Amino acid sequence: MKIEGMTVRFGAFTAVDDVTLEVPPGSIVGLVGESGSGKSTVAKAVCGLVPYSGKITGVDVTRVQMVFQDPYASLNPRMTVAASVAEGLRLPRAARDAEVERLLELVTLPTICAGRYPRELSGGQRQRVAIARALGAKPSLLVADEITSALDVSVQGAVLNLIRSLREELGLSMLFISHNLAVVRYVSDVVAVMQKGKLVEVGPAEQVVGSPQHDYTRELLEAVPRLRS
Repeated sequence: MKIEGMTVRFGAFTAVDDVTLEVPPGSIVGLVGESGSGKSTVAKAVCGLVPYSGKITGVDVTRVQMVFQDPYASLNPRMTVAASVAEGLRLPRAARDAEVERLLELVTLPTICAGRYPRELSGGQRQRVAIARALGAKPSLLVADEITSALDVSVQGAVLNLIRSLREELGLSMLFISHNLAVVRYVSDVVAVMQKGKLVEVGPAEQVVGSPQHDYTRELLEAVPRLRS
């Protein structure tokens, strides 16, 4: 997937300003920046949720799936886990049930969770359900928007490890959005840094973290003490 010259305006306000970014097949590109930098607007534009000017090539928007920040808000509280995961599946009943079981296993959720409701799950489990539901659509691109920021610190690492394992197992292409450079570095092949609607730095994750070229990237690094050399 390639974004070329993307601009998003809300009235007189420019939220995204002439952004060009590529997500190569099978790779994770991390988009990082503080709140209001425009990163989540890029995610929504890629998913067709907000209008934009510019071009997106190399991906069918109908095969882009998004996992949102708050899994409790993104899941229907009246639907069981199995019903939520099966919602987008177009399969006969028996095949659908088997596919739900496979998807839950893929995100390391026990099958007993299938009959439960979102309120009966932990935050990490709910986010795994949201990921399973997105994977059921067999996306060519998965957009993950701050998917660990609403979780306890103790749970974040497990979800990030799941993302890494899914990429290895499925060859997923992913745009991973976060305000936390440590999180982005851990899961991403490439890191893109946004500030005030513009991309200010893009490069391999270790290069951006190890030898940042932009002052704003250095500020983000300073905000994460454990990344200091």
